[in-house]
Amino acid sequence: MASLSLVDATKEFDGDGGGIVAVDHLDLDIQDGEFLVLVGPSGCGKSTTLRMVAGLESPTSGEIAIDEEVIHDQTPQERDIAMVFQSYALYPHMTVRRNMAFGLEESTDQSADEIDERVTEVAETLDIGELLDRKPGALSGGQQQRVALGRAIVRDPKVFLLDEPLSNLDAKLRAEMRTELQRLQEELGVTTVYVTHDQTEAMTMSDRIAILDGGKLQQVGTPMQCYHEPANLFVAGFIGEPSMNFFDVSLDGRTLVSEEFEYTLSEETVTEVEASTDLVLGIRPEDVEIAAESGEENQFRAVVDVVEPHGNENAVHLHFAEGDGRTFTVTIGGMRRLDGGQTVGVRFPENAIHLFDAETGETVRNRVFEEVEQVEQLGTSSAAR
Repeated sequence: MASLSLVDATKEFDGDGGGIVAVDHLDLDIQDGEFLVLVGPSGCGKSTTLRMVAGLESPTSGEIAIDEEVIHDQTPQERDIAMVFQSYALYPHMTVRRNMAFGLEESTDQSADEIDERVTEVAETLDIGELLDRKPGALSGGQQQRVALGRAIVRDPKVFLLDEPLSNLDAKLRAEMRTELQRLQEELGVTTVYVTHDQTEAMTMSDRIAILDGGKLQQVGTPMQCYHEPANLFVAGFIGEPSMNFFDVSLDGRTLVSEEFEYTLSEETVTEVEASTDLVLGIRPEDVEIAAESGEENQFRAVVDVVEPHGNENAVHLHFAEGDGRTFTVTIGGMRRLDGGQTVGVRFPENAIHLFDAETGETVRNRVFEEVEQVEQLGTSSAAR
């Protein structure tokens, strides 16, 4: 186990039109045993960051260190890092046993018996013990992924690097493997950096999320912090499914004015906004309230366009009764019914709205966010029994 740090790490590639900055002055401190997820859209620099840590790319500038030791001059083999690739990268002519043992055979002086014992132990942990004498071509995608993980685990490295390891699996198997990866990481306690473009994976698996866009770090925080207290407009829109709703507004006194509605703010919120006048109002779909029209403050008429049932909830797409017809999304419980063409009242609770500077995208005001209530552990009293 080890800590990992990147200080002002930059990677620039030569291009036809000049230098292309893939990673731009990235600062990250990853604690010993932490599970950190690098997330962002395609081309944001997350895989390049992982390759720099692994030694497959050299940083143009900045420092990368493991346990405060700068590792730039070390080869990938010397860094005591294990990497799991999106493509699994298994040797097709070798059995599962040989695939898992190969790294130990090449990099350690362990005996054949010691290596075989280690491989068998890890294979049993991953529930692939009965597959050790098969070749990768005879395995399912999920089984191949477990073999790739096992090949990394047997080395007992300081740091795990995982580059979109679940992207080739179907949705059900991805969900199962997310849980399995979390369990394994907690058991092993190995510092892990996991790259994905899937914000659901980032939210469900990580201790902390690092969100990248255009090679620049946008925010680092716990999943709850990034979801409820986004640092800017990009983070707010990227984290969350369905995405946060955004409306261009201008502040006139205590009123936010848009083409579709006028929204009255409390004095307290106006104070938070300070001098900003051109703003973007954001609200997450689950925070929008739907009810029969009652003329309450900050409640507006909207027309249902499409309802998408998801079983436990429905995603409802609406447009304002007044305005240019642009749509926004609301999520409601799966047992509530709305029909296309139905007119309803929608309300944006003030404690749930976010405000962003329209020019810079920086957060001006986040929703009211209180710490999550801890569920009490079940007792062993006679009443509990």
